[in-house]
Amino acid sequence: MKKGIPKSHKPTPQVVQEYIAEWNGLTRYVDQENALDKLFTELCPSNNEIESVLLKIAVLNNFYSTNIYDVHTVATHFMDCNIDQRLAGEDPKLVDDLAHVTLKNGTDIHFYSFATKYCSHHKPLVYPIYDYYVAEVLKYFRRRDKFSTFRNADLLQYTQFKSIIDKFKRHYKLNAFDYKQIDKYLWLLGKKYYKRTYKHAGSDNR
Repeated sequence: MKKGIPKSHKPTPQVVQEYIAEWNGLTRYVDQENALDKLFTELCPSNNEIESVLLKIAVLNNFYSTNIYDVHTVATHFMDCNIDQRLAGEDPKLVDDLAHVTLKNGTDIHFYSFATKYCSHHKPLVYPIYDYYVAEVLKYFRRRDKFSTFRNADLLQYTQFKSIIDKFKRHYKLNAFDYKQIDKYLWLLGKKYYKRTYKHAGSDNR
């Protein structure tokens, strides 16, 4: 059983830099991120063809083990969300719209973590990633250091989530780090000290 983040741990710029360096030494994750960067920025940068959207969803789903079983339905939904124009306008509400998917059997699914990843891999400096580990770390520092008064439900509303990340950066004087770098720190810290307690569609296993 993991014991939780030590009280001695402080999210200083030096510590964050050390975690980023540690993440950058994890060959599996680095290679996957490089492959995703090539797919999203070079091979299939737009979202106006179903083939491109299918390919990106399928690869993300495989790399992150997000348990999306009806990839075509999700891709069709994404096609209806006017992704490229909204990415160009850096619309944070795009994430919430992508996340709400009705499957063929009528089941409504909230692919929130996946939607943050999809947008982030298009614009990593604009869209921070949400996942279980990131959320647990943010909740821990909220309790310990009172850097914010957010409710747990706010993490699942993307505009609020992005604001929480910004508050975290300001509170700990981490504004020199971009969203991608902060994600590496939060995710790796969470993975070290928190154990996954459930698995569901749209969750991730980075």
